[in-house]
Amino acid sequence: MIIECLDGSVVRLIEPNDFRRFKLVLHAGVRTDTQSWNGITLLDDRDALVSIDLVPALAGRPDDATWDLQYAEMVAKAREHGWIDSERQAIRAHVERIP
Repeated sequence: MIIECLDGSVVRLIEPNDFRRFKLVLHAGVRTDTQSWNGITLLDDRDALVSIDLVPALAGRPDDATWDLQYAEMVAKAREHGWIDSERQAIRAHVERIP
């Protein structure tokens, strides 16, 4: 599952049925010092926190009850591995920049 961030504060979900990976992709030209993405906190150049509640609200999310169950399972597994920030109710995501 990829959360794609584009210039102009546009955020959308791509590859929404790939529950084995979770990352945040920043496209070239996106200036992180001037962008504001509600529910996304950049920790550094490699890691971010993404609100658990944000992902199901993003454009690109399938409107499917099965997807909801699989997402809940992914969050549960992420919690088991220590990838959930309980205080912020957010999932740790790898940050990738693409040209």
